Amino acid sequence: MHEEKLQIALRLLKTGNVAEAAQIFDEVLELDSRKFDAIYLLGHFHLQTGDLHQGERLVSAALQINPNSLDALYTHGLALHRLGRHQDALEALGRLLAINPAVNEAWSFHGRVLLDVQRFDEALASLDRALGAGARDTITWNDRARTLAALGRPMEALSDYEQALLRAPRSEVFSNRANLLCELGRFEEAAWDFDSAIRLDPDAPYARGSGLFCKLRCCDWGSLQPERAAISEALASGRRVIQPGELIPVTASGLDQLRCARIWAEHEVPRPADPLWQHAPYAHDRNRVAYVSADFRAHAILQLLTGVFEEHDKKRFQLVAVSLGSNDGSTLRKRAEAAFEQFFEVGQKSDFEIARLLKDMEVDIAIDLMGFTAGSRSGIFALRSAPLQVSYLGFPATMGADFIDYIIADRTVIPMEQQHNYSEKVVYLPDSFQANDLRRTIADRAFRRSELGLPEGAFVFCSFNNHFKITPEMFNVWMRLLKQIEGSVLWLLQNTDAGARNLRREAAKRGIDGERLIFAPRMELDEHVARHRAADLFLDTLPCNSGTTASDALWAGLPVLTCLGTTFAGGVAASLLRAVGLQELVTHSLEGYAASALQLALDREMLSRLKRKLSENREVNPLFDTKRFTRHLEAAYTTMWERQERGDPPAPFAVTALPSPEPRR
Repeated sequence: MHEEKLQIALRLLKTGNVAEAAQIFDEVLELDSRKFDAIYLLGHFHLQTGDLHQGERLVSAALQINPNSLDALYTHGLALHRLGRHQDALEALGRLLAINPAVNEAWSFHGRVLLDVQRFDEALASLDRALGAGARDTITWNDRARTLAALGRPMEALSDYEQALLRAPRSEVFSNRANLLCELGRFEEAAWDFDSAIRLDPDAPYARGSGLFCKLRCCDWGSLQPERAAISEALASGRRVIQPGELIPVTASGLDQLRCARIWAEHEVPRPADPLWQHAPYAHDRNRVAYVSADFRAHAILQLLTGVFEEHDKKRFQLVAVSLGSNDGSTLRKRAEAAFEQFFEVGQKSDFEIARLLKDMEVDIAIDLMGFTAGSRSGIFALRSAPLQVSYLGFPATMGADFIDYIIADRTVIPMEQQHNYSEKVVYLPDSFQANDLRRTIADRAFRRSELGLPEGAFVFCSFNNHFKITPEMFNVWMRLLKQIEGSVLWLLQNTDAGARNLRREAAKRGIDGERLIFAPRMELDEHVARHRAADLFLDTLPCNSGTTASDALWAGLPVLTCLGTTFAGGVAASLLRAVGLQELVTHSLEGYAASALQLALDREMLSRLKRKLSENREVNPLFDTKRFTRHLEAAYTTMWERQERGDPPAPFAVTALPSPEPRR
């Protein structure tokens, strides 16, 4: 009788009558509460309908009756994996493989789970075992390619992606290969792969946005306007259309950025059933502050922050570095290592292991220096590794996540009336949110224009921002300036060959000889900063400003002209200019920006006065006063912690400015 009912239930499931099938399963269990097939199939039904917790509970109960069921062990592993319980999933799969090591699907899935917890060598071994046992499916080849890419073997990974696509041209595989091509700087090929992913699946997660970002890196603006509209519409409907970091140069909408971040946090950051920190009070003589980043190397973040690490008051703060990346042996890295009391290399550890490390160290305040940028590990913070968790510097937008308590800003990058577009509580620093290192070096070399490929006597407009920040609207302004200033040139970075080629083509379409765009090759940082002195005026971009790049120019003595935007990223250069006392270089519309640029190009004396003012202000204004900035940052940490100790929830606040600094000589 039971078997007949189960067969009926199975037929109902196959025909889509899930509710009737579930009712029959319940009837069978009422007659025999230990009927394995009924419990297992009912659990399987709940998993298929999205009730992961109930499904996992039932499959687990079925395994109590028949612990050697290969199907149940595999399904249990799937359920645990989807619930983010990766270690438990590995244990279930391990039991399955101990019973029957010839199940290649189990080896394949075992490899995928190991890949997800970043145990790459073990993942590769399991995937090789699956292939050796006869697996030849697209997913196994795809996962092996992902693993090889994570192990730093990109060419082998590309070969495996080709194997995967030969078996089935799946959207997921095209997207994964495109992401690897992006890492290799092959953006035109990556854009083609993303387009292929969309052709196979118009709703392929993030493919539309990533494809557009690749095209922006190549200054290919052909589809920019319709894509902007499509992306905004998709975000409004909650779809996974673009990654948060890729949206920043695309939109001037803080609301779109918030929607995007929330979608990413919901879908891409695993949430634990229970946070690691359970509100237990910490009592330390010094606040324990952990800076977490994959960029403890010769990178813009370390370029800005190393001086702050050195200036921290070690009598009041115990500093911990949590490095998610590799050691490049650079001078910046060595300075950073010396500034911290503890420096942990944890790039090969799982999110849980790293979060557990922070919890065991009783870190009071964990600082996420990456947000949703490449190489970030937001899962560490989702596990609630510390009582207070803060977003700072690396990601100029909201993270839209309930596990980040504060974002450090200033009143330029996040005006009071824009706080509603941030899930974090805003901490306002008094000068600029951006740290700068007073000890940073600049080469003594005085470049001649001729050795830089620049014409002597011409007016040199400069913009060393990444190509993806250049929009057609901004480029239109720049080309009009070249028309108005006879013989002038535009000096840009050589980011990609495709970008240079397309920008010259776009210039020609606007009636400007493409040779008036001069591309600077990469060089050592101290020499790169020094060569800014060969330019006359730095032109900023919108909707995404320059950040460290603007600091480079100002440190070298080159005035920066910006247009204040409506998002955090659109206010960064204005924040720096106000902190260095050059508010007159902050404009509020593209028309005003164009007029100011033209005036400065025509009035060399006005420009000379600005350069002299910048030279004087660097010595007395707050922008490059690392010690003053560090005291303000420490005051922010102290206020956060005092609120925490009182039991007050996070709330916006402003740090009181120290007295005006003395000249630095």
